[in-house]
Amino acid sequence: MRTIGTQARGIRCPIFRPGDNLAEQVIDALLTSCQQANYQLNDRDVIGITESAVARTQGNFITAEQIAKDVRKKFPSGELGVTFPILSRNRFAVILQAIARGVDKVHLLFSYPADEVGNHLMDPEILDRSSVNPYTDVLDEKRYRELFGAKFLHPFTGIDYVDLYKEIVGADKVEIHFANDVCAILPFTKQVLTADIHSRARSKRRLRAAGAEIVLGLDDLCTTPVEPGAGFNAEYGLLGSNKSNDEEVKLFPRDCQALVEKIQARLLELTGKRVEVMVYG
Repeated sequence: MRTIGTQARGIRCPIFRPGDNLAEQVIDALLTSCQQANYQLNDRDVIGITESAVARTQGNFITAEQIAKDVRKKFPSGELGVTFPILSRNRFAVILQAIARGVDKVHLLFSYPADEVGNHLMDPEILDRSSVNPYTDVLDEKRYRELFGAKFLHPFTGIDYVDLYKEIVGADKVEIHFANDVCAILPFTKQVLTADIHSRARSKRRLRAAGAEIVLGLDDLCTTPVEPGAGFNAEYGLLGSNKSNDEEVKLFPRDCQALVEKIQARLLELTGKRVEVMVYG
């Protein structure tokens, strides 16, 4: 009787660089592992490749200046509202820096007490004891500080993200607002970039219905090359990107279906086993 169920193995690969043949590298590393560790592939085994490896070999990177160029093109008036950004140096700080370079004025609308993924901007206990109604009330930065303190540090990173994002944009060109209704941005500007992720389609629909003039999401930026050689993602734009360095982000990879089918077909040819291959991340 079989006594071992599902097993997971981490396969060590070479450092991935732009232009590398990822399919070949994955197959070589996997078959070498099988030989060294004395195991065999079976039908329906699952091979997972992190999206980062795919994007790196594709060279799917874009600079802050290239993002700023796309922002200037799509928000030509020079003013926009950025709604419901997540609080993350890795996922959003470089994007915000690029947005700020592309316009003259930014209205930042934070959800509260936390962002979409649970990073808090305030102590929810203090919110509960206050007279603030999070369903209806719109706060400015002054009122936020009066209620929740001159500093609110993230418990894990030790960062005050309101201060950080204000510093990234520039105190002279940003206004900070707090609300949980995306349409609360419209008294300040009719041109909006929705930075939420899972709720972005609903946010766009509600903004358009409420009279916004330009409504785009992160998935609408950098969907085509801004200039020759620039990274892009036709389906997701800047969604799924993360920081590569202080002036560059790595975008979500493209054409993953073709890659996984190529690896699957080649492994069937080499091993006789029909495995499943996926890109995840």
